[in-house]
Amino acid sequence: MKKLTYLLLCLVLGIGLATAQTRKVTGTVISAEDSEPIIGASVIVKGTTTGTVTDFDGAFSLDVPSSAKTK
Repeated sequence: MKKLTYLLLCLVLGIGLATAQTRKVTGTVISAEDSEPIIGASVIVKGTTTGTVTDFDGAFSLDVPSSAKTK
């Protein structure tokens, strides 16, 4: 019985960890006209409420769910 309980516990924890994975997406937003960084641009994962804003160098870092599609 202890082995079965241990096995079920491992399966539940393993599934929870596998579904909670994210990946970090980083980048820089620049202007197409003059290649200058765009300060305060919104970067949002399409179809979600996950997003961030670029800093003074136009850089951003975003934790994206592993299920989200990126281009």
